[in-house]
Amino acid sequence: MRSFKLAGQHFGLSSSAIGKTIARLEDQLGVRLFHRSSRAFRLTLEGEMFRDRCRHVPCELEAAEAELAHTTALPCGRLRVGVPFTSDLLTPKFSLFMELYPEVELDLDYNDRLVDVIEAGFGAVIRSGDVSDSRLMQVKLGDFTSRMVAAPSYLDRAGVPKTAADLVGHRLLHHRFYETGKLGDWGPAIRKA
Repeated sequence: MRSFKLAGQHFGLSSSAIGKTIARLEDQLGVRLFHRSSRAFRLTLEGEMFRDRCRHVPCELEAAEAELAHTTALPCGRLRVGVPFTSDLLTPKFSLFMELYPEVELDLDYNDRLVDVIEAGFGAVIRSGDVSDSRLMQVKLGDFTSRMVAAPSYLDRAGVPKTAADLVGHRLLHHRFYETGKLGDWGPAIRKA
């Protein structure tokens, strides 16, 4: 286009608005983009350089949008997940995840220790309890209950407890906490005196 008037008609703006926009752009860049006279205008050398560089911007913008659309359409890359040792119930879910998202490399780290999720490079961790780190989002996967179990042969030898206090004389398995090395406590009703 060879005039502000034609450019304005093309973009639905007045020739005055086009002229003011060009003036602001020249002020911002600190160079003159056009040689102007009362009859015509033409690009300066700097204007030609700027025009040639800007011609690539729409293509680059379209390419960037297409690239982002592709990344949101199909997840890919490595996903590191911290999983508790007692996660047999989750194994089928991981298999299904891998079928649904074959481009994701699932890296499962089986441990019960508390970790700084971000610092340790985890994309997700599966834990019970409340989340204390405000930088993290949480999703409830479900509820669980603890059960007390024993082998029938053990109960035949040691007897079947009827109350929590009856457990004092039984051999109990304790969970050892990774961070402290201490054994989990079964509670006041079954502590040995």
